Amino acid sequence: MTALPPKLEAVVNMFQKSPKAFRLQALLDFSKRVPPLPERLQADHDQMEQVHECQSPFFLFSEVEDGKVHLYFDAPQEAPTVRGFAGILLEGLQGATPEEILNVPDDFYFNMGLSELITPMRLRGMGAILTRLKKQLSA
Repeated sequence: MTALPPKLEAVVNMFQKSPKAFRLQALLDFSKRVPPLPERLQADHDQMEQVHECQSPFFLFSEVEDGKVHLYFDAPQEAPTVRGFAGILLEGLQGATPEEILNVPDDFYFNMGLSELITPMRLRGMGAILTRLKKQLSA
């Protein structure tokens, strides 16, 4: 299996070692870590790509500066599950290299025990976010 970037691996390990009730609270905590969009993306939201597979409106934008990836996500506050996954990706992948992100297994989040907490449809949305991110970085 491909190694996860160290920060993402730490998040995955924390979820793996936690009881089910804590995992749900942790997911909600990660949802609160998604910062507002920078003004330039708020002013021109068309720069962002919508992930249609998500049940809630979800948009992402990535850019590479000095070899490091910067991630920006936009999802409604009323969508804590998808915002939580965005927070996990921010925590684990912000500042990683494009190669590190491209090597993240598409289903890494299955090892976090999230399937006990959220529906398969929401899990597919999570996978779609990572897939779109990888496509942006491959372009």
